[in-house]
Order: sequence, then structure tokens, then C-alpha cells
Amino acid sequence: MTDTYPDWAGAIRDVADFPRPGILFKDITPLLADAPGFRAAIAVMAAPWRAANVQAVLGVEARGFILGAALALELGAGFVPVRKPGKLPGATLVQAYALEYGSDRIEVCAGAVAPGTRVLLVDDVLATGGTLAAALLLAQRLEAEVLGAAVLVELDGLGGRQRLPAGLPLRATLVY
Repeated sequence: MTDTYPDWAGAIRDVADFPRPGILFKDITPLLADAPGFRAAIAVMAAPWRAANVQAVLGVEARGFILGAALALELGAGFVPVRKPGKLPGATLVQAYALEYGSDRIEVCAGAVAPGTRVLLVDDVLATGGTLAAALLLAQRLEAEVLGAAVLVELDGLGGRQRLPAGLPLRATLVY
């Protein structure tokens, strides 16, 4: 799937000790800054979902917003932001989760989608799976029909897939 863009390896930059010592951060900003690369990433991420009748994309803060919004446009779907606490107006649903260097919380506007809405979860990187698992719980609390999840990068050695239900379709564009 990654043969549609000639420089996937050069498009993702490794940043050591970010955001904490011992973490090797996968920085997608070089890819986002390259129009052909960004276009190719969205096309590859959209491909498995084109016939799925996605009605809304739930994009996880912050780089999941960038990918999720572009993916929503590509799929003809709406976009719903999943944010850190205190960033959304009105009543929200909040979900705590653990990540590889601590813990955090995310939230979504209550009633962001109608029950039964067909949604796709989108994030930039799947590491230990905590963020995506929390987004899934929020989507379920919204009573959405979760079709699956799409990530640009999966860090295979961190076991993120194992934090998600076995039957949940998960597509990663790049696996490290």
C-alpha cells in the first residue's frame, strides 16, 4: 500500500526523548508539509474505507485532527474532534486512559453524532493503544456504530493493537 509515494521513510522524522526522556517520537510534520506526501497519505488511509459508508470521522487531538479532517473530506463524511479536557464547549463525555509515558483524558461533545452513526476513528500514531482505546469507548458511549480505526503510523513493538477489540478493523499506513 505504501508504494504510492516515493519517500515514506524520509517523511517521518524520529525525535529522541520527546515528549519525555526515553520516548522516540514519530514526527509526521515533514509529511504534512509535503503536498504530494500528504495527499498520498490521505489517499492510502481512505482506500480501505471508501465503500464503508462512513458518516463521521472522529479525529483524536492533535495530529489526528489534521489527518481526520482531510480523511473526512476525502470520504464525504463529517468530522468530530476528540479533544483534551476543557477545549470543547457545552456538555462533554470524558474518558481517562494510560499512555506510554503517563496518563491523560480525552473528551467529545455529548450528542456529537446521533446514535447509530457510522464512524471511523482516526489518529496519527498507534503506540500503546491507550488513546485509540479511549476514543473507541467515547464513540461507544455516543452509541455510534464504529466501523474501525485508521492510523498513519503503527509502532508495532508497543502492542497497541492488543488494547483494541480483536474484531475492530484497524488499518495502519506505515508500520515500524
